Amino acid sequence: MTLTELKYIVAVARERHFGRAAEACHVSQPTLSVAVKKLEEELEVKLFERSANEVSVTHLGEEIVRQAQSVLEQATHIREIAKRGKDPLDGPLTLGVIYTIGPYLLPDLVRQMITHTPQMPLVLQENFTVKLLDMLRTGEIDCAILAEPFPDAGLALAPLYDEPFLAAVPFHHDLAAHDTVSTEALKQETMLLLGSGHCFRDHVLEVCPEFARFSSNTEGIRKSFEGSSLETIKHMVAAGMGVTLVPRLSVPSEALSPKPRRKRDEDPFVKYLPFEKNPPTRRVVLAWRRSFTRYEAIAALRNAIYACELPGVTRLS
Repeated sequence: MTLTELKYIVAVARERHFGRAAEACHVSQPTLSVAVKKLEEELEVKLFERSANEVSVTHLGEEIVRQAQSVLEQATHIREIAKRGKDPLDGPLTLGVIYTIGPYLLPDLVRQMITHTPQMPLVLQENFTVKLLDMLRTGEIDCAILAEPFPDAGLALAPLYDEPFLAAVPFHHDLAAHDTVSTEALKQETMLLLGSGHCFRDHVLEVCPEFARFSSNTEGIRKSFEGSSLETIKHMVAAGMGVTLVPRLSVPSEALSPKPRRKRDEDPFVKYLPFEKNPPTRRVVLAWRRSFTRYEAIAALRNAIYACELPGVTRLS
């Protein structure tokens, strides 16, 4: 049994005609017919029913053709692996990113990758930290951009940057009259949180741990709310429903430029306040399996991340 014979039977099953199959495989019809007959004799099964006008696939033949197609796809994959071994930057790189990083880093990162390594397109996957760790273990993704801490999975890690948090408050809120905010001041407010599963929720609760107790009682319903995305939470803040913490990269640059204070009767929007001292931060890292051999691809990805603007963060080497 050879890959060529498998290619022939897949072509016959697709074309339903020996002549057209031979033409598609760039061989003569007798050559293809002899190869198919040889495979049938080796397997001791009949793969095709031949008639004057059409070729049909037998029931058992359909199963064998499906398996042959799978084998051919795997053989192609082997060639791709070998090709990447010669040039680690040639071929897609599958990258996972957590939800609270993806929307703010990926647009610039993808542009950098297209500019510097167009032969290595990114295949992107946004998800929760726990899910991305599982996908790393099973090989569904090659690497992931995560925020520490997370369970030790025996992965290789490269620190990327430390990102401070800012407080997001409604523009008409009393806190918005100040240039900075303190943790103590936030403890008196209604805190808006991301739902369970978001690691950024845990980061917020580290800064204001007293809100953790509100998750299972009626007081919590009055004191805290949950949203499905950071952008949803920001809209809730703009509507005056409470305050929250946000990572620096999620803050629009124009929102930090000096602006005249709005009147209270105008539509509210969000004001972002840095912390008075010792601002809470998160460390963002790149993680990959230690068995992943495309080291040059990881290095190229890190370089592309460092080439992004990343305003307000502390880059790490």
